[in-house]
Amino acid sequence: MAGLLNINISLKNISLEEHELLPTCQKSSPIRHQNILIPTIYSIIFVLGIIGNGLVVFVLCHTSSRKTVANTYILNLALSDLLFLLSLPFWAVYYSFDYDWIFGQLMCKLCGGLLTLNLYASIFFITCMSMDRYMAIVHPLKSQRYRNLCRARLVSLLVWTAAGLSTAPTLVYRDTFHTGHVTACVIHFHSHSLFVGLALMKNILGFLLPFTIITSCYCGIIRHLLAAPGPDKSTSNLDKVLKMVGAVVLAFFLCWFPFHMLTFLDVLVSLKVVEACGVGQSVSLVLPFTICLGFSNSAVNPFLYCFVGNHFQEQLGGLAQTHVSGLFQKRGSFSTRLSSFSRKLSDLKDLLGLYDQHYIN
Repeated sequence: MAGLLNINISLKNISLEEHELLPTCQKSSPIRHQNILIPTIYSIIFVLGIIGNGLVVFVLCHTSSRKTVANTYILNLALSDLLFLLSLPFWAVYYSFDYDWIFGQLMCKLCGGLLTLNLYASIFFITCMSMDRYMAIVHPLKSQRYRNLCRARLVSLLVWTAAGLSTAPTLVYRDTFHTGHVTACVIHFHSHSLFVGLALMKNILGFLLPFTIITSCYCGIIRHLLAAPGPDKSTSNLDKVLKMVGAVVLAFFLCWFPFHMLTFLDVLVSLKVVEACGVGQSVSLVLPFTICLGFSNSAVNPFLYCFVGNHFQEQLGGLAQTHVSGLFQKRGSFSTRLSSFSRKLSDLKDLLGLYDQHYIN
């Protein structure tokens, strides 16, 4: 991921690029307790993301009657987030050890690759879901020719291929770098143009273009729903669709815009378009926290795209109560616990059914 492209590689918070581009600027010190705060945030994201995305994968893989175009994209999105989340504990240890990578060169490349792969794959799948939702709602008859499982699986394969190709430079250039008393895991840029090119590619392919498509799709959906004749415009279903639309766009923007804005500012500093030392220092200090915000999107996705539905809070509360009581209840036979598990699985399937009715139909 771009946020770790120019990650600080010493206890003095000096990055490879910053050391070369701002030789006359006084280096800023890391935010106090950063080596404790960021790993804590990563741990929360990891736990919530594993639970949420794990439930999504479990339900979709055990519900054959729910094989739809939308669920195909949701499943791939959850898998992408899970792959990234598996690397998150390594980065938490990295921060807690003050940017000292102790896992070796291979894991450095692998974990860095998973970050960049998720950056592209998750946003590409969210874009596919937005376009699919637009076609299903605005052009329901015309879209029947194109919205089928075979085509959705082919699109998913193309998305993974595109994300993999976009990740290739990270796998090639990311490596361990020894400096002072630490071993950093960074992308070693052999030329300034490579740094600028990769950063702008992430800005354009990883945010600007997908966000433009997503926003256009949802604006088209809103215009279509508001222009629909009849009394349906005042129903609660319309309100829920509009709220979902707003939540999708807002979550995407809030999670990723700060990171990409700082990445672009870093490019401007490197090109000397912006020469103020304070800008480069601010980017260096704030960037790790915008990375946390971007990472949180992997924990938000399952709740935003799958678990939000009619009567969700009531049903989720019932599921949680049943689950907790089942975990701590010492009495009861095996058959009783098996029956409780079956009821929870049935409730999850009902949740998914509510989502399909709200999203697909």
